[in-house]
Amino acid sequence: MAELKALAMTPFTTKEIKPRGWLRRQLEIQANGLAGNLDKIWPDVADSSWIGGAHEAWERVPYWLDGFIPLAYLLENEDMIARAKKYIDAIIARQQPDGWLCPCEDKKRGSYDTWALILISKVLVLWYDCSGDSRIPDVLYRAMKNFDNHTDKNMLLRWGAARWFEILFALYRLYDWYHEDWIIELCDKIASIGVDWRNIFAYWRHKAPRFGGNTWGFLHHVVNQAMMLKSRALYSLRTGEDPEDFANKALSLLQEHHGQPYGIFSGDECLAGRSPIQGTELCAVVEAMFSYETLLSITGNAVWGDRTELLGFNALPATCSPDMWAHQYVQLANQNACRIMPREVVQYTTNKGEAHLFGLEPEFGCCTANMGQGFPKFALSAFMKTKKGIASTLLIPAAVETEIDGTPVSVTLDTNYPFRNTLTYTVSTPKAVKFPLSIRIPGFASAATVDGKSVPVGAFFAVEREWSGECTVTVTLDFETQMTPTYEGMFSVRRGPLLYALPIGDKWHRLEYEKKGVLRKFPYCDYEVLPTTPFAYAFTEDAFHYLETENDGTFLFSPEGAMTALETTLVPIDWGEENQHCKALPNSRKAIGKPQRLRLIPYGCTNLRMTVLPMAEK
Repeated sequence: MAELKALAMTPFTTKEIKPRGWLRRQLEIQANGLAGNLDKIWPDVADSSWIGGAHEAWERVPYWLDGFIPLAYLLENEDMIARAKKYIDAIIARQQPDGWLCPCEDKKRGSYDTWALILISKVLVLWYDCSGDSRIPDVLYRAMKNFDNHTDKNMLLRWGAARWFEILFALYRLYDWYHEDWIIELCDKIASIGVDWRNIFAYWRHKAPRFGGNTWGFLHHVVNQAMMLKSRALYSLRTGEDPEDFANKALSLLQEHHGQPYGIFSGDECLAGRSPIQGTELCAVVEAMFSYETLLSITGNAVWGDRTELLGFNALPATCSPDMWAHQYVQLANQNACRIMPREVVQYTTNKGEAHLFGLEPEFGCCTANMGQGFPKFALSAFMKTKKGIASTLLIPAAVETEIDGTPVSVTLDTNYPFRNTLTYTVSTPKAVKFPLSIRIPGFASAATVDGKSVPVGAFFAVEREWSGECTVTVTLDFETQMTPTYEGMFSVRRGPLLYALPIGDKWHRLEYEKKGVLRKFPYCDYEVLPTTPFAYAFTEDAFHYLETENDGTFLFSPEGAMTALETTLVPIDWGEENQHCKALPNSRKAIGKPQRLRLIPYGCTNLRMTVLPMAEK
């Protein structure tokens, strides 16, 4: 019998973790927005072939459920739970006698891209963890037996070949339930017929972005890149190989040649370089977050928590409207306007000129369906179980309840981090129990204290004691504002986990219409977002005055709701536009007006912004 390597830290489920504070508010915003209502308004979910309808029969319902299910359970929303169950019931009811699970005619199975099966299998495991549905082990057993037979006669196709490793979430769980050798053999078979990303990066041909002509490709598609970062780490639980070696090598190359200041590499469909006017697809953001969360669990290395937070606090909220009723297909670091670009002169690698609009389904609907997993899985990664205790893995307000040595234990983290620098943990237990509370001290802190004592940054710090009754632990983090060279002699500014940008005043122009039978109607319409203030500025200094403000009850991730700011001196410069958007580089770096004292705010709170600016010539 094969043995699978143990996780360094085991994720808790929605039965044990509950969001608090600003995190719960953000999940409520999501539930009241687009991701929480797709089953009511969007035909590809509301009338999907997965539930017997006439619309999309592939990835969109599984993508949507992957975020909707944990969102429903984290909020303990009975209506949402019932709506999720409706889909799970319909999917299970339509499983074929031989175990085939996807909505596909028998004669078309050979050409069906089984990425949809891989994805729905992962979703069924998630549903089991949330609901305890006793049907799931048998449903998955029959589905994977069928998949085993299917892949004896049919190779993995297209997306399934690129994303083969995602099936390991279901197969590992199935092995925990049944301990049958064929399950591990299927893991090995899928690994052997899927894309070997190690070879792709050993002979990497994608250092420079490709523009024009037939440039699209699976092997430099940005979402595939975001997913594959966890590929070898997942398979390492079977092979015993170093779980981080490949991820570190691949990520280093991606960041070097395509890195963006908001914590991920570019990809306006495919890898697009370091220019601040190349975009990053929303699917890539949420998938990279999940890859980092998975790597954090498998390795126990605190750096993956840092990387997750950079995306969760910056890239994810920036690419959604503050009310989360609209999203972009791609976000831009320098995004001075969201106007439709002329089709013949689009700056993207393969996207069209509407990709950066906010709306229901800009460019493609994959992000419409997939955007919902970001914040719920972020919340589920707040705490993890260690071999002897509990780890605070992401520093977001949440609570966990579990048992240690048969004793009930609850740990609560109350904080306004990343907008403030203090974390307050409350540990409660009815009788004395000894265990370590391991707190991730982020590597982007300049210094940190735990209960007033200095501790190292960039690692977990274990507070080990005998806990009894109610105890508190206070963590204080110090941050320094840093100006970083970013692109062609220009700079971005970060303080701790927050990237800062110059906000541009915005006016939202509503677009209501019907396209391919799908209605865009407020609040799920599309928008052009037009600037109302200038964008063309340069830094005059590397000095910044840090300010804290109070949220006024508006959306936290909005220009009005921003709780921090950096005040600095900027000067106007000549920076032209072309194709309805600012150029990648200014025409001149010489001041053309008087210095102005302006505020930068967190990137995730902006709609329009300039993040990468030059230093003015003196």
